Amino acid sequence: MLFNSYIFIFLFLPVTLLGYFTLGRFHLVKAARIWLLVTSLFFYGYWNPPYLLLMVISIVFNHQMGNAIASAKLNSDKAKVLLWTGIAINLASICYYKYANFFLSSVNAVFQSNITLNEIFLPLAISFYTFTQIAYLVDAYRGETQENKYDLITYSLFVVFFPQLIAGPILRHDELIPQLGKLKNYIFSHKNFAYGITLFSLGLSKKVLIADNISPWVSLAFNNADNLSFIEAWVGGLSYTFQLYFDFSGYSDMAIGLGWMFNIKLPINFDSPYKATSISDFWRRWHITLSNFLRDYLYIPLGGSRQGEFRRYTNLIVTMLLGGLWHGAGWTFVLWGGIHGTYLSINHWWRKQKTPLPKLLAWVITFLAVIYGWVLFRAATLDDGLEIIKTMTGFNGIILPGEPRGRLAIITNLGIGLKRWSELDYLPVLNGSKSLAILALLGLVAWVKVLPNTQEVMQKMQPTWWWAITVGFMASICLLSLNRVSEFLYFQF
Repeated sequence: MLFNSYIFIFLFLPVTLLGYFTLGRFHLVKAARIWLLVTSLFFYGYWNPPYLLLMVISIVFNHQMGNAIASAKLNSDKAKVLLWTGIAINLASICYYKYANFFLSSVNAVFQSNITLNEIFLPLAISFYTFTQIAYLVDAYRGETQENKYDLITYSLFVVFFPQLIAGPILRHDELIPQLGKLKNYIFSHKNFAYGITLFSLGLSKKVLIADNISPWVSLAFNNADNLSFIEAWVGGLSYTFQLYFDFSGYSDMAIGLGWMFNIKLPINFDSPYKATSISDFWRRWHITLSNFLRDYLYIPLGGSRQGEFRRYTNLIVTMLLGGLWHGAGWTFVLWGGIHGTYLSINHWWRKQKTPLPKLLAWVITFLAVIYGWVLFRAATLDDGLEIIKTMTGFNGIILPGEPRGRLAIITNLGIGLKRWSELDYLPVLNGSKSLAILALLGLVAWVKVLPNTQEVMQKMQPTWWWAITVGFMASICLLSLNRVSEFLYFQF
């Protein structure tokens, strides 16, 4: 079920809220918790019911394994064996569903073999709920959970709470479970609901009005990687850069807004990453909870920066390679992760030189590095990604607007595949001045420090008639556009 769908907004969400707060009003906290758990399971099972069983098995296994680890003597050999057993079983599950065919296709390419498996469908959100539970097992081993503190219902709701289930934020147990034990969180709050619906509407606007309307440009460019002009390649690269930004930022806002409606505070997962002036700064702002997970549960256990500079750079690259592989089963994701690991290593090395760059230059270098990385991230194959990067860099020649070339120019001039833009009176040509102007405008929203991001807007929000009219107007436009429902980009990861 999608946040940006009529069935979610007009049926699932109102029914879930009504049941939750009705039970909470009579202080039936456990019943309200069960209700929210059942509706969250329905939310997940609505997509593909058979995979609901897989998630339930995963939850029960990790709950019992966490209790067993916490029951064992802290840092004992038994606890360590249980921890690694739990991690191995979790990773085996995600590797089978997400990476089995990728591994076999790579083996076949190297050895010219023809090993095949039956078609494997990737279970929705398996990366997110698996990482969440691996973190829980590690915390149990570290003594950060109390033995049998969390009953199965509470633990299950921590994993499947529907606002964060599909694409994060990736939660730690101590960020959500304590909130589930507070009676006041089961009592309807007009203030929290107003803030929640406002933030949800802002996120929905980013997704529906911006990200979805950039999507045709992205598809057109990346589907014709070998026929792009210089300008077309840059429009395609920038289009995906902003599509991903507003799509993921929109989802993060909607998730936090939904949490607020239930009096639950979810962690901020997105903080104007394109304003970053270094790659380290970028990863402190982009998918913050994933960055924290990779740091706390992979980079630091590998040794972090405690064993010399060479080991530090190695740990950074290994961490980001695995972070790239987490995003998808493909060499484009692996290379993207390796590139960002290299970026981070260079960034840390440069900081040791104590020669800071002017902020504007640092921002330009960072943003260009991110764009080139996103091109590989989005490309269907390595060859496509490298071809677009060559064109963007000028190795395939620089042809300015007014001289379209190749098959793509013919397609775009006919407006094929861009009916949505033509209906909105936008120029359906990738190398047109209007497309560049629109991207520049989106860039200003994402770049300029004086323009507030969503969190800063919410700090100024007041439940007044003006706010209600403005938010209601944006929400109405979005609702009228939901006949073009599309998945969030991070659903595929």
